[in-house]
Parts: sequence; C-alpha cells; structure tokens
Amino acid sequence: MVVSNAYRALPSLNALRAFEAAGRHLNFRAAADELFVTQGAVAQQVRILEEYMGFALFQRLPKGVALTSQGAIYFAEVTRAFEILKKATTQILKEPQTVTISVTPTFATKILLPSLSALSIAVPDVDLRTVATESIADFDRDQVDIAVRLTRPPFPSSFDTQLLFKQKLVAVANPHLIADITLPTSLKQLKEIPLLHDSHNHWPHFLNTADKLPGAVFNQTALALDAALAGQGVAIACQAFVQADLSAGHLVQISELSLTVEPDYYLIRKRTSVSRPAVDAVWEWCVIHLTTT
Repeated sequence: MVVSNAYRALPSLNALRAFEAAGRHLNFRAAADELFVTQGAVAQQVRILEEYMGFALFQRLPKGVALTSQGAIYFAEVTRAFEILKKATTQILKEPQTVTISVTPTFATKILLPSLSALSIAVPDVDLRTVATESIADFDRDQVDIAVRLTRPPFPSSFDTQLLFKQKLVAVANPHLIADITLPTSLKQLKEIPLLHDSHNHWPHFLNTADKLPGAVFNQTALALDAALAGQGVAIACQAFVQADLSAGHLVQISELSLTVEPDYYLIRKRTSVSRPAVDAVWEWCVIHLTTT
C-alpha cells in the first residue's frame, strides 16, 4: 500500500497555534496565557516549528520577541489559514440541521402537514425534510432519520418504535351529500350511497360482504378522502386521519359501524450510538403530539 505524502509538509497543529499566538502578541508569556499553557510550552512548540521549517521565526529580545522576515511572511499565511478554518467552522455550526422523516402520503396530508408550523416553532433550528411514500424506508440508503409506517411487532432490537395509533376505520361523507338521510345510516342505506375505495380495500370487511362493491377506486386514501370532501361519495378511513375534518364539520361520520384492523401506525427510527439532538427533538415532539392511543 502506497501512503500519500500530501500532508507530509504540514507541521503539528499545536506548534502552529503556539506560533500564531506568539506572533500576534510578540510575547511568549501572553501567548501562553491565551492558550492556557506555560511559557516554556510555547517556547518549546515554537522551537519545534523552527526546527521543522529549518529557519528562525523569531528574534529573541530582552523583552519579548520580534518576527524575522521569513517568520513575518509565514505568520501572515498561517493567520490567514486559521481565519479560513474559523470561518468554515462558524458557518457550518450556524447551518440548521436537517431531519428527514418518511411518512405515508395520507399521514403526510392529514396529520403531518397541518402540524408543521407547530413543529417548526418547537424545533426552530431544524430543517424538516418530508418524504411521502408507501414504500418501506431503508434508513441508511434513503438517509431517513424517522419514519411513520403501518407495521406490527416484534421489531428488531436495532430500532426504536412508538405506537402512534391503531387503525379504527369509520365511514365519512360530506354533510351535504347525506342531507336527506337520517343519521346514523342503516347498513342497507350505506350500501346505496356511492362508495369511494382506496388501495386498502376495507369496504368488503367493513360491510361484512363478499359481493363486489361498485364505486370509484383511488390508489391512495388521501385521494378518496378528497373525493368525499367534494361530495362524491362515502369514504372509509382511519379515524385519526379524518378527526380534524369531523371536528370542523367538513365531514360527518354517517354510520355507527367502526372496524379496527391491523397493522398499526408506528413511529420508527434506527438506534445509533451517535448523539443526534435534532433527531431526538423531532422524535420527542412526534411522540407527544401525534400519539393518540
């Protein structure tokens, strides 16, 4: 294996720090006080650097020191290098930390997005990146910090999990659509209203029938709920997703029937030994504000 000599020409950082401080103060004692070391330690580091460079950096005077001509040139360049490092460090520390949360499209539309302003206020130094997808997230490959998924235990020991809520399904519709119907509807009346289906296809189970049920089909629950809000039919969805619209009167629960199905909605993250304060803050907020069990 060939070892690169790219950094062979760099002296030790301690020696450079001692030289830079001594060059600013032109006094080894003042430099030692700034660096919280002894005057002898500064003198030793400067001497190591001078031996490394092959020429004197300071002229020793009865009181203090003075830079040699070569020392002055080197001091200017070292000072500039330290300023670049300081600027880069300050800039990166000021940048907000990004936390990526992967959620299902319906969870994103009905729960997370309406809560983003409150989350941003709670964790103002975090940039939240939301990925809405039904697919299972590979935390490392997709660079996902937190995920919300329909899943069930047991879970691998390498993951932290928190149950958010179970899937309690209810039938909802625009109140104008069923204005002439006395609520709650009977099972017979419910079957006569246009049904809105999604990819989960819970209607047969909800109505306890093996018959083919007519109605528009959507690939996402959020789209079926949008159609219900528009008065196009009755949708079936997890109560947590429609609670805000029920409370606002945009939707009404038209049947006393409900159905709890598995799996449940869980908050998930991969365990790590590295401290991640931004991820921890978002996780704790979600546990407190999104759990409805």
